Amino acid sequence: MKRLGWVGVIAAFLLVSAFAFGVLSRQGRPAPEAVAVDARPIDQHAGHTDAAADSPSTRSFKEANERMHAAMNIDYSGDADVDFMRGMIAHHEGAVAMARIALDQGTDPEVRGLAEEIIRTQEAEIVRMRVWLANRAAQPNRSAG
Repeated sequence: MKRLGWVGVIAAFLLVSAFAFGVLSRQGRPAPEAVAVDARPIDQHAGHTDAAADSPSTRSFKEANERMHAAMNIDYSGDADVDFMRGMIAHHEGAVAMARIALDQGTDPEVRGLAEEIIRTQEAEIVRMRVWLANRAAQPNRSAG
């Protein structure tokens, strides 16, 4: 059997990581505390007192939106390609989380079908972007551009 190169190992790890993220997102667990989050409201409507009256789906969507925007608040590298990939991974993870909420709490067959498609395609794109970032990091003498 042919040995896997380090890129193959990284790709396999990223695929498993994307799957694990999906499983954890589905369980509604909070995002890890490793990311520093700005405590200011994300938008002018955040933090209003009507939050207690929100439906369960609204609360779930608000939480997913806040996690996504916090994760998209990256430290920019000056490399447009790298920054795009890093920001889009967080954006896609947010889309997957919202699609899972739609599957868990929605009922419309068309919406459910779209949510399933979003999960399938965006998880694949997340893996693709993580592999690209790993390959880029492995390239010697890459300068920010």
